Amino acid sequence: MWKKIAQCALALTMVLGLAAAASEPAEARRGGRVAAGIAVGTLLGLGIAGAYAGDRYYAGDRCYRGPRQCDWVGRSCWYNRAGDYICRGGEHRCWRPTICD
Repeated sequence: MWKKIAQCALALTMVLGLAAAASEPAEARRGGRVAAGIAVGTLLGLGIAGAYAGDRYYAGDRCYRGPRQCDWVGRSCWYNRAGDYICRGGEHRCWRPTICD
């Protein structure tokens, strides 16, 4: 969820930065510093948000989320009289197991 919020915030920041930079023509006398400040602030914000939204894998004695796994849970299976393998019920679930080093 935080990743989606960060992506929306980054898109909004980018649009606002472009709109502010394009609102007045850049002149050497007065408008160049404001546009440069907005551009630097946008790039800095994108870098911080990208680092925050990335996957976190820790080295050492820490735990991290492993790869996504999907399987059937709560299912009953049996062989019928004809020798066919029949499975019924349950649901298909996905999870990411915790891996600790």
